Amino acid sequence: MAAPPITIHAPTPSGARPVTVHVNNRDERLGLAHSDNDLIVFLADAGLADPKRILDNRAVVQWQGAEAHQYKAA
Repeated sequence: MAAPPITIHAPTPSGARPVTVHVNNRDERLGLAHSDNDLIVFLADAGLADPKRILDNRAVVQWQGAEAHQYKAA
């Protein structure tokens, strides 16, 4: 099974989470999310029609290094 195309990485020391999307056999960085709202904006800008609905869909989004929706400093 292929890895989900969107990865929310472990929080940085400031609590921000790097966000990448896997497209055309490479990872593209979308930005640093400090909240789910930031994440939704990044995904909408990347072309997803309703990004809020997919945040907990493990087939599409992989949360790494901390619980989903957590933005606490590492």
